[in-house]
Amino acid sequence: MAAKRVKETYRAAGVDIDAADKLVKTIRKLARTTFGPEVLGDLGFFGGLFELKGYQEPVLVSSADGVGTKLKIACALNQHDTIGIDLANHCINDIFTCGAKPLFFQDYIAMAKLVPSILESIVQGMTSALSEVGCALIGGETAEMPGLYPQGEYDLVGFIVGVVEKSKLINGNSITAGDGIIGLPSSGLHTNGYSLVRKIFNIDEDPSCLNRIYPELGRNLGEELLEPHRCYYPILKSMLPMIKGIAHITGGGIPGNLPRILPERLAAKIEKKSWYIPPIFSLIQKEGNVDEVEMYLVFNMGIGMIVVCSPSDVDELTKKIPEAKIIGEVVEQKGTQRIAML
Repeated sequence: MAAKRVKETYRAAGVDIDAADKLVKTIRKLARTTFGPEVLGDLGFFGGLFELKGYQEPVLVSSADGVGTKLKIACALNQHDTIGIDLANHCINDIFTCGAKPLFFQDYIAMAKLVPSILESIVQGMTSALSEVGCALIGGETAEMPGLYPQGEYDLVGFIVGVVEKSKLINGNSITAGDGIIGLPSSGLHTNGYSLVRKIFNIDEDPSCLNRIYPELGRNLGEELLEPHRCYYPILKSMLPMIKGIAHITGGGIPGNLPRILPERLAAKIEKKSWYIPPIFSLIQKEGNVDEVEMYLVFNMGIGMIVVCSPSDVDELTKKIPEAKIIGEVVEQKGTQRIAML
């Protein structure tokens, strides 16, 4: 009887324990689709258990990230099936820059009041993306916090752990002047620059603009902005022996991310006309009257991942990945500039 009173009191305060319990059962069912034999136990314990086997000198690689204010677009359109894909793929790409195989993933989802249909859509997208790379969703947290989040909106964070043999760790240390810089196309904005986009199109005040069809996009603005963040692990994992460095092009664009993998006294020369820039970026620049320099600092501009390899491996790598483009080369650094966008 006392437990029932506690539940009723808590429900009156805005937290429904019974609804949360039912939702956990749904999430558990979806998460199990990502389990392999390395996962010990089930969701519901206080910690996720994963058995690591088959490595001589394993190096664990971890990362935590979110999807930024792209969440605002998903909420405005009430479309939540792709945002979980965004979260998983962003995190997978981050640890893959070290050459790591994704092992397991945990999520944190918080909202004012739990909406089962929204939560299920998010987790369905997440588990779908994780299953494609053999990564297990072994736990997480679903929090109902009335008064902290606006009704109908939520926060979403992912935590991932991967592994790589110490001898195969990719950290950019072997990069030298003359190495080739190869770019792989993005699928759009991925998960960066949405605060600027929302301001340019006045989305928060008038979400109806998301339904406007732009001929250059071939679809409406909302569909373009919700295009999922691309995962590069399946494309590049077999190429790792040829790769010296990998940069995930996220917030900060190419100028902010490529230098992170370059050894001291080395810089990069990038030819901006060497790849196709999707029309969404031209549309943003035109509508917002954004300076080109700022565009490259905020957005990926059509390049979602960059790899660096020896000149002798450039042809083979680009032949095996036809969509890959040679976009520049590593050069000796002159002065303080690490990136020259030509």
